[in-house]
Amino acid sequence: MTSSSTSSSPLGTVLAGLPGIRDAAEAFYKDLHAHPELGLDEHRTAGRVAERLRHWGYRVTEGIGGTGVVGVLANGEGPTVLFRADMDALPVQEATGLPYASTVTTTGPGGHAQPVMHACGHDMHITCLLGFAALMAEAKDVWQGTVVALFQPSEERGDGADAMLDDGLVDRIPRPDVAFAQHVLPLPAGCVGVRPGPFLSAADNLRITLFGRGAHGSMPQAGIDPVVMAAMCVVRLQTIVSRELAPTTPAALTVGSIVAGTSPNVIPESAVIELNIRTYDDTTRRTVLDAVRRCVDAEAAASGAPKEPLIERLGEFPPTVNDAGVAERLDRAFRAHFGDDAGTIALQTASEDFSKIPDAFGIPFAYWGIGCVDPGTYRTAAGRGTVQQDIPVNHSPAFAPVVQPTLDTGVSALTVAALAWLGGKNT
Repeated sequence: MTSSSTSSSPLGTVLAGLPGIRDAAEAFYKDLHAHPELGLDEHRTAGRVAERLRHWGYRVTEGIGGTGVVGVLANGEGPTVLFRADMDALPVQEATGLPYASTVTTTGPGGHAQPVMHACGHDMHITCLLGFAALMAEAKDVWQGTVVALFQPSEERGDGADAMLDDGLVDRIPRPDVAFAQHVLPLPAGCVGVRPGPFLSAADNLRITLFGRGAHGSMPQAGIDPVVMAAMCVVRLQTIVSRELAPTTPAALTVGSIVAGTSPNVIPESAVIELNIRTYDDTTRRTVLDAVRRCVDAEAAASGAPKEPLIERLGEFPPTVNDAGVAERLDRAFRAHFGDDAGTIALQTASEDFSKIPDAFGIPFAYWGIGCVDPGTYRTAAGRGTVQQDIPVNHSPAFAPVVQPTLDTGVSALTVAALAWLGGKNT
């Protein structure tokens, strides 16, 4: 990693403390990884976060939106900058083979045991934000303003930001001037990337119930087959992106579930399709959603369905669109510090609810990515042309960030971002 920082600069002074916290941060990360908690159940995690923030002198508010935690460190006149980390894990059985791998299970639907794993790197996000919080508290003589460290529950379900906002977040913390978040991605560890404008996609999850008329399998003329209706819908839905959007417009539509019938010789009364849609702007999002309704209604009408399909929303995420000015300012700061390891990151098809928080305050924000794959492993896979096959991605049972240099990079990126706004003393 290349750095232009010197020990006499505010950034150099703050980051000079990184070696002193590294061992404790790595141990904290491994403990979090071994003790994952699902959304809105992050009680142990939130307690450990609050304990550390208080130790460093932050004013801490717990229980926002259930398990959300916010630490505020005021240090004179200056901007207020909010940093967010998500805390929840996923219902995934870990298969990393790490000595600190999760063996946690909880009770899932139907009372069955459900494995839990930090399969998306939120444990790394927490640790990086805490490491940054410690460094800023230790070097208050070189910056001024206010740091807000926000730890959000239940990002994976898309209801954590809403839960904190519904619990009065906007009135319970200082109003920020700008907000930031970062996420580990399956890229070489040590790299940092931001981009102005759209970064993460919007996501819409839909459940479509198609209605038919049940009959004996030997007498199809007496029924209206919702299985055939569903099959035709799946085929038709795949044409929306390929035939109704320009080839240069990024979007994805995936049918992830079809459920119909209970016996091979019974035509069922209904069929259920569940699908996921990813888009990057409101116009495209509305175009695709409208087309889904039109295609499904048309297939039902063509089949003579007894009533119109029922379309239900199962959840949605807004697009994450970085403020251009903020992202460009960050990009300059990242390139100055990280050198060739910083750059413009590509559009990502994942989705987030982070933007709801700055939107509620009416403030600009930027969201960036950091790599978390061993650089040698990534180079080998890239050389073979097997990155897609060999590099586990977020939500995979085999996904786990390499601890270093991911941790140092994440702490450093947050610090660079902070001092691009807060470096107001001895400059």
